Amino acid sequence: MTVKENMNAFSNLFNKSMERMSALGELNLKLGERMAQRQLDAMNLYLEQGTRLMQLSAESKGYADLYKGQVEMTRDLGTRLMDESRANMQAAAEVRDEYRAWLDGLMDDMRQGKATVEEAITP
Repeated sequence: MTVKENMNAFSNLFNKSMERMSALGELNLKLGERMAQRQLDAMNLYLEQGTRLMQLSAESKGYADLYKGQVEMTRDLGTRLMDESRANMQAAAEVRDEYRAWLDGLMDDMRQGKATVEEAITP
């Protein structure tokens, strides 16, 4: 290979590396946004339950009504938290698959880059 071809090959390798790093940054940003949204959803759930408890406390006619309402709220919260846990596990699986795809692409680029470098340095 000529010097110009070598420089072009190394330039292409550098550009691919930068694209991969950019893709990793975007993947990390997307993950951060997802996790922040999941946390906001959980906080909203707890705030909603707190509001329901305050309303239940104010409207209950006696201890039996309050206890019955709290049991119902606890059951509802448990069900909703299980649904949230399932959604979180699904999101984690999706993120795992996205990282795996990124890593597979990186490995392919590295194999191609190795071949390019070997071709450039062998006389």
